Amino acid sequence: MPLVSARTKLATVSALTALGAFASMGTATAATPVLNGGWEPSTRCPVDAAPMVSSDGLDTSPQCVVSYSFSGSIKLGNTTVPTGKTNLQIGVVQNADGTNSVVAPAGGALIADSATVPGGLMGLMCPSDIPFITDICRQLSDARLNKITATMESVGTPSSFDQIAGVLTDQPIVTIPVRIRLQNPFLGDNCYIGTKADPILLRPRNLNGPEFGVTRFDGNGTANEEGDMSRLDLLGSTQYDDTFAVPGASGCGLGWFGIIDAAVNLKTGLPAAAGKNKLVLNDTRTHLTGLFAPGVLAPDAGKVFSQNWHSAVN
Repeated sequence: MPLVSARTKLATVSALTALGAFASMGTATAATPVLNGGWEPSTRCPVDAAPMVSSDGLDTSPQCVVSYSFSGSIKLGNTTVPTGKTNLQIGVVQNADGTNSVVAPAGGALIADSATVPGGLMGLMCPSDIPFITDICRQLSDARLNKITATMESVGTPSSFDQIAGVLTDQPIVTIPVRIRLQNPFLGDNCYIGTKADPILLRPRNLNGPEFGVTRFDGNGTANEEGDMSRLDLLGSTQYDDTFAVPGASGCGLGWFGIIDAAVNLKTGLPAAAGKNKLVLNDTRTHLTGLFAPGVLAPDAGKVFSQNWHSAVN
């Protein structure tokens, strides 16, 4: 029998389903490996990270978590941005006492399509009573100059993870600090909503409970009902958060002494207190992969887990 109960694993996966919501906008990614069978979703799992490899199978157990969605939205102040495809991958070390430690891939946990801000720069800061901004607004008939893309980035380690909340509704599951990068020729390369020092703190909750199933497979990913690996699949939940605050934009239009920052904040209603913002991610799909019986492999469960992942790379 597995060291960690099916209910506990289910709670962990449900909770991590929420993490897909944090990737509402993201960056392009380098080529990722193609994995066989049951391992297939876990292309960026940090199986070689020290906390994962050192898991012994008794006090600690390693797991890979993938959470993704294809649509949603995020409202910041007065601006709502539709989201595209999202993908979050992390490692989770589950402790015997039921607590968990999150391990992010070296390249970052969040990968997703960039989002285009509706109305572009004109919608974000025009019209304006500031003369300098008015001059910029007159030039925005050029679609290239008007377009703004937004990218959400992780800026810290997740905290306050509650696996039991993952199987409930309307309970905060985890806190994730993020910032949003705005890109446009007039905004420069360092325009952000939120910073590393003052991030947006997302605390997603389940609006509805997901449906779930279990898959068994061999270490190399080949399907086998008695295999050494198991994967829990949670499908169809909507995640949301309407409790986070959003700081003002900063670093926009380098060299203009905060004028563009002020224009963006004024038009979009930033900073925005908790209750004026909302995140929604539709039809999230989450997969958690772990050793079916990690205790049998003690004290080398983490090492075997990593070896299994590498054996599934095509």
